[in-house]
Amino acid sequence: MTENRTAIAPAGASKTPRSQLVQGPGLLLVWLYGVMSVGSVSRSAYQILTEFDRAPLAYSLSAVAAVVYAFITYTLVRGGERARRAALACCAAELAGVLIVGTWTLLEPSLFPDDTVWTTYGMGYVFIPVLLPVTGMLWLRRPRISPPPRPVP
Repeated sequence: MTENRTAIAPAGASKTPRSQLVQGPGLLLVWLYGVMSVGSVSRSAYQILTEFDRAPLAYSLSAVAAVVYAFITYTLVRGGERARRAALACCAAELAGVLIVGTWTLLEPSLFPDDTVWTTYGMGYVFIPVLLPVTGMLWLRRPRISPPPRPVP
């Protein structure tokens, strides 16, 4: 005797699969953004809690960098078209931040008695802060080809 089964999709399931952002080079991006998130959160939290009066601008900018890195990490892991667009916009904002803060630290070093994550374009982080958003934008702008939906048995 054969059974006639009909599959019922879960309530939150969409008809098309999410575009995967964490595959191939995207996995390396998630790993690097995750490491930068942990590093900048740790650094800025410690500096803000222990010596904020010494360099409030620098430490606040490091906290902003931490939030940006964490958000990009989250959107890359989440996947989907909306997350891809959000990550792309955030990478562009991150690059602008790195270029503005990097230039600012060179032109007005007296305002930065201590380094930020983005000081001199991320030199203290082996220039990863300036290279990461460029790489991220290249990865996120590539054409997305979603696999065809699998038939439900």
